Amino acid sequence: MPKISVVVPARNEAGALGDLVAEIHRALAAEDHEVIVVDDGSSDATPQVLSELAAADGRLRPVRHPVSCGQSAAVYTGIRAARGEIIVTLDGDGQNDPAFVPALIAALEDPEVGLAAGQRVGRKASWSKRWGSRIANGVRGWMLQDGTRDSGCGLKAGRREALEGLPYFDSLHRFLPALVLADGWKVAHVDVIDRPRLKGTSNYGILDRLAVGIPDLFGVAWLTRRRRRRRPLRPL
Repeated sequence: MPKISVVVPARNEAGALGDLVAEIHRALAAEDHEVIVVDDGSSDATPQVLSELAAADGRLRPVRHPVSCGQSAAVYTGIRAARGEIIVTLDGDGQNDPAFVPALIAALEDPEVGLAAGQRVGRKASWSKRWGSRIANGVRGWMLQDGTRDSGCGLKAGRREALEGLPYFDSLHRFLPALVLADGWKVAHVDVIDRPRLKGTSNYGILDRLAVGIPDLFGVAWLTRRRRRRRPLRPL
């Protein structure tokens, strides 16, 4: 069984996946790992690209949603399919640099840390997206008190036991730090450098994220206050 499972949600990213998967393999060349790319109902050549990549390298395991279910559903599917004791997530558009994955994994050497969350510096998004994210993160941080200034960064690494029992809902991937903290784990934060999208187009906008994010924020605030801490006991 691989030690590390890298989960990559992807929708219509045929042009980016070849280079991204190769970068992941290079970043984890010294580790026993697998890459699970969850194709979230792509309408481009993503299924064909993944089939060819998997045929050439058995460490890649493609999973496909017949229709698009959203990024959180793809992340959740990948976590459930993962076999590693450490589960890494990163976006399929290539903006998350896999070179930072070892630093995230290193943060889990502390046995109290259940999740290492990347926090982007030098974001390459448009001015409107940067400011929209800054406002959203400020409101989220004030309500959840999770100490995370960039919940939208896809680069994260967590222990299987900290992730596999989390409740599923749309936008789950944006609230992982708060949920993991509510279960009694610590969360580490690692600065990562953002990259520009070189191929393809963004699959989301500011307004559609806000439309689902606001109700979810209130739901997560309630859940983290009502959820009993359940972090597994470790042997003395």
